[in-house]
Amino acid sequence: MPSINYVKNIAIVGATGRVGRHIVNELLAGGKHSVTAITRGNTEAPAGVRVAKVSYDDAESLKKALEGQDVLITTLSVTAPKDTQAKLVEAAAAANVPFILPNEWGIESSHGTLGTDTFMGPASAAVRRRIEELGKSAWIGMTTGYWFMHSLASPEAYGFDLKNKSVTFFDEGKVKINSITWEKSGQAVAALLSLPIKPETPGAPALSDYKNRRLYVSSWLMSQKDIFQHVLRVSGTKESDWSIKYEPAVERYEEAKKRLVSGDRSAYQRMLYTRTFYDNGDGDFETRHGLDNDRLGLAKETQGSLDEEIKEALKLAEGEGYKY
Repeated sequence: MPSINYVKNIAIVGATGRVGRHIVNELLAGGKHSVTAITRGNTEAPAGVRVAKVSYDDAESLKKALEGQDVLITTLSVTAPKDTQAKLVEAAAAANVPFILPNEWGIESSHGTLGTDTFMGPASAAVRRRIEELGKSAWIGMTTGYWFMHSLASPEAYGFDLKNKSVTFFDEGKVKINSITWEKSGQAVAALLSLPIKPETPGAPALSDYKNRRLYVSSWLMSQKDIFQHVLRVSGTKESDWSIKYEPAVERYEEAKKRLVSGDRSAYQRMLYTRTFYDNGDGDFETRHGLDNDRLGLAKETQGSLDEEIKEALKLAEGEGYKY
């Protein structure tokens, strides 16, 4: 348990993963936290990170690794066994870890039917419910939107085949959704965990403000057509250089869902993203809730930071793109 009004000891699952490494970098850069990487294998953690090797089939090893930790952060791959997070939650309760950031990076899976339609909501809700039932920890849900660079680089995500200069707009391509950079995700977590647990002055932000609540952070709120204009500018191309087509979002989603249910896991990314672009505001949590960026003191994105993301996406697309 934290002995002062700040959390210090942070355990993270997925410390060397796509978002995990950025979280670790930002925590270390702040100099306020001790970071422990929870791992099953022989992970080479960054300098300054303690490694705790565990077995997910050994509850005692998990408990021991989490003893003395103030926060557990989970960044699990979609290919991780389904019971992994549940085992971590049980161990965190046994070890009296006060705060858990569950594996909820991305869309607001608890909003409307978005979670059930993307198959993300029920599992995420079960994790949050179990944390509350155990009564030892509080959860904080990180709602960030999709990671921009890799979503742009994958044709099955935002609809852009950058390598072949082709784009598929869902409906009219004008629905805006939130997205974020990996760096901003890391900065948001570090800023959140640097807040005092309880307010030090009236009205000041505190970690306790977010107990059993969602936190909303984002880099951009853009539509496919907004993104396309930026891609044209950064790539130095014209619309006439591109193959452009339109697909009804509902039909595209239903087709992908049918494939997925039939056993074609490669359809998941198409199903997930297309559903988020429905013309009902589901992917726009910024308008629905506002953002916590300012409360966390996060710097605003610039045209330069957007251009760098697009440049990296263009490079990435020359390879295999981003695969779930």
